Amino acid sequence: MGGFFGTVSKAQCLIDVFYGTDYNSHMGTKRAGMATYAKGMGFMRSIHNIESSYFRTKFEPSLSKFQGNSGIGVISDTDPQPILINSHLGKFAIVTVARVNNIDELEQDLLASNMHFSEMSLSHTNQTELIALLIIQGKDFVDGIENVFRKIKGSCSMLILTEDGIIVARDQWGRTPIVIGKKDGAYAATSETNSFPNLGYEIEKYVGPGEIIRLRAEGMEQMRKPNEKMQICSFLYTYYGFPISCYEGKNVEEVRFVTGEKMAKEDTSEVDCVCGIPDSGTGMALGYAQGKGIPYHRAISKYTPTWPRSFTPSNQEMRKLVAKMKLIPNRAMMENKRILFCDDSIVRGTQLSDSVSEFFEYGAKEVHMRIACPPLIYGCPFLGFSSSKSDLELITRRIIKDLEGDENKDLDKYATTDSPQYKQMVEEIRKRFGLTSLKFNTLEIMLEAIGLPKCKVCTHCFDGSSHF
Repeated sequence: MGGFFGTVSKAQCLIDVFYGTDYNSHMGTKRAGMATYAKGMGFMRSIHNIESSYFRTKFEPSLSKFQGNSGIGVISDTDPQPILINSHLGKFAIVTVARVNNIDELEQDLLASNMHFSEMSLSHTNQTELIALLIIQGKDFVDGIENVFRKIKGSCSMLILTEDGIIVARDQWGRTPIVIGKKDGAYAATSETNSFPNLGYEIEKYVGPGEIIRLRAEGMEQMRKPNEKMQICSFLYTYYGFPISCYEGKNVEEVRFVTGEKMAKEDTSEVDCVCGIPDSGTGMALGYAQGKGIPYHRAISKYTPTWPRSFTPSNQEMRKLVAKMKLIPNRAMMENKRILFCDDSIVRGTQLSDSVSEFFEYGAKEVHMRIACPPLIYGCPFLGFSSSKSDLELITRRIIKDLEGDENKDLDKYATTDSPQYKQMVEEIRKRFGLTSLKFNTLEIMLEAIGLPKCKVCTHCFDGSSHF
C-alpha cells in the first residue's frame, strides 16, 4: 500500500525525515524515496528499490547529500517516488499513497492536452507523476488537488514539498489517514503515528477527509476544510496498521485487543490456551485470552522482520515460501494442547494451508482459528493493499465458485453473518484447512472495537457497501 512522512523544522530536518520514513517500512516492500529542500540549494532527491534490502541500508550511504529544514519521504508499493516538478505553481516534490483505477483514461486525456510523461517504469505511467500533472492544471495548489479529487477513481493522499513548507492533503473520502505531529520548532505529517514517539512529536491533529493544510515550522494553515463524509479503511485497524499507530483518535492495538476480548466472550469453544499469529494477530489473541480467562502462549514466533507480508509477493510460489519461512512453531508450547490461534484475516489462505497440518504434526490435539474481521468477499477497489489481480484469488470467492458454479452469485448472502450460505462457506474453509473449528468476527464487533459509526468506515471488502 505505502506510507509517508514529512517535516518542516527550524533546524536541519534530515534525521527526522530519515527515521520518520523508515517507521513506515511495514507499509510497503518495493520502492522508497526521500526529498529535502534547502534555501539557496534547491531540492535534493533519492529513490531506491527496497525489495531485497532495508530502507536504512539503501539510504544511509547517500544521507550526506541531503540538506535543508524541510523534507518528505515515502515507502511505496507502486511507483518510484518522490517526483520533482517545475511548474507555474513553482517547484515542488510530491509523494502519494494512492490507487488510480482510471490511470489509462487520465493518461490519454493529459496527452491529448499536450502534457508529457517523463517518469516511466517498465513502460507504465508513474501514477504519482500523473497526479502531479493533474495538480498543475489548477490555478493554485488547492484548485489542483481538488482536480485530483474530481478526476481519479480510487483514492489519493499526498505530501507536497514546496519552497514554502509542506502541503498535506488527505484523500477526499479519508480512506488513508494522515496525522500531524508537533514538537518544539517543528511540525510533521505521517501515515503512521508510530513515527512520532521516538522523534519527540506529539499528535497535534488528525487531518480530515479532503482537508488540505500547509505546514511551516511556525505553524499550520488550513487551505481547505475537511469533507463531512468519511470512509477510512477498516483493514488498517485489523491488519495493516502498526500496533502503536492511531487513526481518528483510536489506537490500532487497542482495537485488536477489543476484537479478541469481545469475540471470546461470545465463543463457547473449550481450549487450553490462545496464541496470536505474528504480528497482527497478537493483539487480538491477548484480548481473547483476557476475555476467555485462558493463558496466552507463544506457540509460534516470527523469526525476523525481513520477511515481507505473505500476500504481498505476486508469485504464488514465493508467497508460499514467505508464509512458511517467516514463522516458526514451538513444539514445547503446542504439544498435547487444544490451542486456539488468532489472526487478522484469511485472504488467499496461503499461510493457513501448510501451517495447520504443521501444528498437528507438532503435537497439538486441536487447532481452532479465530479471525479479527469478517470474511473478505470483495477485492478492494480503493487501496493497493495486495497484489491480487482478481477476486478469484480470495479463498472465499473460489469456494463460492465451487459451490455455485459462479463466483459472483449471491455475494450479499455469503457476506451476511449466519446466513445458510455464510455458514456453508465458513465450514468449507474449515474443512479445506483441517481446522477443528473456525470463526470470523462479525462486522458489528469489528466496528464496535474501532469506535466509529459504520457510515465513516469503509467495509467494502466484507459487504460490498462502498460504491462511489
